Amino acid sequence: MQTEEIGSEMQLSTGIFSCLCGWFKALIGKYKDKVLELAKYTKKIGKDDPRRVIHSLKVGLALTFVSLFYYTRPLYDGFGISAMWAVLTVVVVFEFSVGATLSKSLNRGFATFLAGALGVGAQHVASFSGEKGEPFLLGTFVFLLAAASAFSRFFPRIKARYDYGVLIFILTFSLVSVSGYHVEKILKLANQRLSTILIGGATCIVISIFICPVWAGEDLHNLVAHNLEKLGSFLEGFGDEYFRISESGEIQVVSKEDKSFLQAYKSVLNSKTTEESLANFASWEPRHGRFGFRHPWKHYLTIATLIRQSAYRVEALNNYINTNQSQAQSEFRRKIQDPCTKMSSESGKALKALASAIKEMNQPSLASPFLANSKTAMNDLRTALQGALSDATDLLEIIPDATVASILVETVSFVEKILEAVTELSDSANFKPADPLGISMEKQVVPCNRGSVRPISDGDIVITIHEKHESK
Repeated sequence: MQTEEIGSEMQLSTGIFSCLCGWFKALIGKYKDKVLELAKYTKKIGKDDPRRVIHSLKVGLALTFVSLFYYTRPLYDGFGISAMWAVLTVVVVFEFSVGATLSKSLNRGFATFLAGALGVGAQHVASFSGEKGEPFLLGTFVFLLAAASAFSRFFPRIKARYDYGVLIFILTFSLVSVSGYHVEKILKLANQRLSTILIGGATCIVISIFICPVWAGEDLHNLVAHNLEKLGSFLEGFGDEYFRISESGEIQVVSKEDKSFLQAYKSVLNSKTTEESLANFASWEPRHGRFGFRHPWKHYLTIATLIRQSAYRVEALNNYINTNQSQAQSEFRRKIQDPCTKMSSESGKALKALASAIKEMNQPSLASPFLANSKTAMNDLRTALQGALSDATDLLEIIPDATVASILVETVSFVEKILEAVTELSDSANFKPADPLGISMEKQVVPCNRGSVRPISDGDIVITIHEKHESK
């Protein structure tokens, strides 16, 4: 009996141990899968934009540098506990782009200086009111300045450019005023905090500009060009996708995989916040690369607004692709197919030409012929519609195709507006003249059979012909 009891206890222990081992292995496997999934996602984020990895390293470098003011004894003796303000400044002002970092750093520096000076002045003025009246007068100063500063945040321009500075002003003025009432060495305290904040901000600015800088202006420039390309790709392919009619007269249904390239425009619809943020940060940036001082960044927002309005038309066009149509509608489609297809294709080419002009910072003259072709096709469409509508037996059945044609006409008008806006940008930013051949002929001499072709500085071309003397 005793042997059987021992055996049963051992079996029970073994069973419990096996269950625990199985549960532990399952738990490890579950967390292992999550860790691997997180590692893959982290790798994807880094590969999508390697600048994110560099930015993280730059933040670590800036924090390491300003931490020396706290860890090194001689520096700590000079700044004291206020050295922590340098660390806090780096944490809150170091942003991804140079413009964002400059915006926050300058806002924080000027707001701290102004609020500190006013706080010291308020404490000095309040001291004349006596021991009993001083706290009430300080409270009045805090109330008035905080209320006025908070109200200023409702002004659109201040909200866009100086909102962070206003917040720092309210915080600093309140802290200095309250601290000044209890701390005798208020000037020394304000000087230490301002110095460490300026050190932290200057560290962020220097590292952000001189180590692999990320320019908000360049990102805005490329974003607007890419959005134009996305709309151009859609319009170039829309005609072929919508007017897919077989020889038998039946409409061919296109799978979602075949028209996946038509979905790229959707990111344009939600780009307003990003564009406005980049334009705001770009206005803080100094001259860099191809972008000079006081570059007309507001023009990009004008172009971006027109692009989004065009994207809404594109969204409407996309909803009509692969809709079920009757045979009568197919007959109506045949009559408007050629002008609509040409109008859509030429508009797409015009948008791509404008995108290329923005990318290369050239005059957008190469887009004009495509727009002219679109307008010609639009006139042809009007003629085709007059004949097609007179032959239509059921107007309700042709409404979808007529709506598509109407949206395409609106799209052409928006392409023309975008061309005008890009032209205005090119004039303001002094874009270089476009090369009609797509080849830069600067400093080139093209040999000919009897001479050479050489461009000169003002854009003209000198053709030199060498006479050939035949020997007699």
